[in-house]
Amino acid sequence: MSKLLVHGGTPLSGRIVPSANKNAVLPVLCATLLTSEPLRLIGVPEITDVRKILETFRALGSQVEMDFSTGVLELQHASAAFDLETHRLPQEMRSSIMLAPPLLARFGAARIENDVQGCTLGVREIDPHVELMERFGAQVERRTEALILRAPEALQANHHWLDYASVTTTENFVMCAALAKGSSSLTNAASEPHVQEFCRFMEMIGARIEGIGTSRVTVHGVDKLGGGEFRFTEDFHEVVTFLALGAITGGDVRVKNSSPEHFPLIDRTFAKFGVGVVHADGWSRAELSGPLRVREPFTRNILQKVEAAPWPYLPVDLLPIFVALGVRAEGSMMYWNKVYDSALGWTSELSKFGAHTFLSDPHRVITFGGKRLSPAEVESPYIIRVAIALLMVAASIPGRSVILNATPIKRAHPRFAENLCSLGASVQWVEGE
Repeated sequence: MSKLLVHGGTPLSGRIVPSANKNAVLPVLCATLLTSEPLRLIGVPEITDVRKILETFRALGSQVEMDFSTGVLELQHASAAFDLETHRLPQEMRSSIMLAPPLLARFGAARIENDVQGCTLGVREIDPHVELMERFGAQVERRTEALILRAPEALQANHHWLDYASVTTTENFVMCAALAKGSSSLTNAASEPHVQEFCRFMEMIGARIEGIGTSRVTVHGVDKLGGGEFRFTEDFHEVVTFLALGAITGGDVRVKNSSPEHFPLIDRTFAKFGVGVVHADGWSRAELSGPLRVREPFTRNILQKVEAAPWPYLPVDLLPIFVALGVRAEGSMMYWNKVYDSALGWTSELSKFGAHTFLSDPHRVITFGGKRLSPAEVESPYIIRVAIALLMVAASIPGRSVILNATPIKRAHPRFAENLCSLGASVQWVEGE
């Protein structure tokens, strides 16, 4: 595991060009298995999950040429072959489950390893994914180490209604439906920016999709998918992260942002802490006219709050970023995670800095900000943006802090420490047990 040494107290200033969103990149990589034609992907980030999937492609016999210095991936699966008994999909990463639909569609068989959990956000069931693939015609066999799926015949179109708007299940639906016989529809589909970006890639290779960005998606199956070139856009999570780092340190950070149309609710959430966000000429900037301060609600006797749920709510993945702002801001704020049941227990680590938080229940926490904070050694759970939130607080406090188990950051943010140092931060990775 890696830890981060942080010498905080320096206002961060400068410009950052964010990497691509791993939650768009990983499903796109998985979907490339649906075609034998050559593909060129631009903006592929150097993160651990990408490396694992590319290693899997090589094991299947695909042609893979990855240049992380330029972010360009040349890929072709014409020579790929899959064997249930010898090939293993990447473990300890949630995106492994998105390899199953293209393997089913292409080779008539797939497997889902037991350990596909990803970040420790609570129970993340695989039942919706298995049920979805069954509806397209897959047969499921339980084994000790994995679930085995077989599709003796071509996948068949169907109409499905999700229990909840799951991002990964929506992407799996699109991959199953793209080559299925007939037209398929999904009700209660996820519509996050990365889902929309994934669907644009699918359209580029020839998928016929209606309803992108809405809660009802229809896919008309085609006989074959093609190749082409696709360029990823900036990760809105990373845009928010660097804007928040500028705000929490009292600096001036400008972040390249090609999709400000996704930001109205995010901007209003920043405003609850006294932070104004300005979008101009392809760049975004957080502005403060004074110290961070929680805006008092107009309704008397209630707490100001940040509610996070599936898009178009505020994304739950960003909630830790705003918890960090709340720790530094004067006033009290309640945070409500409406998706994950074990995503807020880490707030007890903030007390090591001297912060005051109260966990009301597994889904809600309150910060009582404006307390005097001091450097500390804290430990992150295996959640990407929790590690970043702890780093944010450390960066705002003069002195030396340590973020233990910060490795999850590498799953989503390439060159994260280097980017921070370019803004004037003193941050260093240290490898350890």
